[in-house]
Amino acid sequence: MKNLKSRYIGYAFLLTIVAFSSACKKEYLNPNAATAGDVLTSAKGLTGVTVGLQKNYSTTRAGILYATITLNGLTTNELISINTGNTSEERLVAGGVQVDGTNSILLNVWAGANKIIYDADNVINNAVNLPDKNYAAGLIAYASVFKALAVGSLSEYWEKVPAGTGQNVTFISRADGYNKAITTIDNALAVIAANPISTSFLSNIPTGVDIPSTLNALKARYALFVGNYSLALSSANAVDLTKRSSFTYDAQNLNPIFEVATSTNNVIQPKNINLGQTGANIPDGGDGRIPFYTAINTTVRINGFGAGTFTQFPIYLPGEMTLIKAEAYARQATPDLTSALTELNKVVTKTAAADPFGVGAALPALTGPYTQQQLLDLIYKHRCIELFMSGLKLEDMRRFNQPLADRKRNFFPYPFAERDNNTNTPADPTF
Repeated sequence: MKNLKSRYIGYAFLLTIVAFSSACKKEYLNPNAATAGDVLTSAKGLTGVTVGLQKNYSTTRAGILYATITLNGLTTNELISINTGNTSEERLVAGGVQVDGTNSILLNVWAGANKIIYDADNVINNAVNLPDKNYAAGLIAYASVFKALAVGSLSEYWEKVPAGTGQNVTFISRADGYNKAITTIDNALAVIAANPISTSFLSNIPTGVDIPSTLNALKARYALFVGNYSLALSSANAVDLTKRSSFTYDAQNLNPIFEVATSTNNVIQPKNINLGQTGANIPDGGDGRIPFYTAINTTVRINGFGAGTFTQFPIYLPGEMTLIKAEAYARQATPDLTSALTELNKVVTKTAAADPFGVGAALPALTGPYTQQQLLDLIYKHRCIELFMSGLKLEDMRRFNQPLADRKRNFFPYPFAERDNNTNTPADPTF
């Protein structure tokens, strides 16, 4: 990851320090230090903040990537907790009222997402003033990827999400949250259409993220989640499925799934060889995705994108885009079940060699004929397998009307850190 461009990271940390310092009654100024204004008005400073977004999102146990995978996996029975001493994980497994505003994993998602939104807004709002519009376009587009991911994370787990950042912010519905993420993406796409991203910007950020494809992929994901099937379909079609877009890691910034769970076997692991699926949703015999995502070492262990210290973690999978198309065709006002089955079979028959990340079921094609509901049931089944440990299953369970008994919670309580400091915090959900 080129050490996450460490020469820029200091600017992100400096901005945080300056923000906290401004609240103090006494000021102790360092005449040699950059000010917040310097950081937010220079290309170098804004690049530092932008690179910090990826580090905060994709690394360490406190990062959103690890926290969302753990929160989602334990809640939907993809994963189990290995160590009873890990209180927050154990309470997610217990579910229901055992999950409250003190849960540290919930707080990591909530606080981390809001911090990323705050920092991304600083980049987006200040980059427009830079004279180099192509470099500015890169800053805006890259920051928008992480803002969209952060808003999407909040919208998946809470019934209402903050309308902005700051003290006593108001809340909007989770659907409005997803639409807010789409608006952020649309702005970024318009900016880079007018001013293509400069190569100098790309040389100053970590490698691995295909910015245009990622923006369209996230737009397709969130359009699907709000039921805008035509937009989901057109956005998924705009993604180049031959390209990888992923978080990369190095000796200073490790893959967080491997660092915390795989290497220690002391926090989380897959529930079983069936990925926690039951009944008709159990993977078919010979499904090549099972040995991709799991390994057997006495018990079932994490493999796939948590297999190694430097294993890249995809921001989206090509298979997700294909399954979005299948679902959009099946759910649109006049369902196109033929096209839906065609897209579904692209995932069912795909070999590992044909997938940029090596994810392949390599199963015989489904022949049908199927009713709309039968096709939706199959799409759900293959989303659960193709997108294992992606952090998306809870949203899928709600959207496909899976039984409440199959998950530990439907939505989550608001962290006490928010409730204690914001009088606008909504009531917690009952389940």
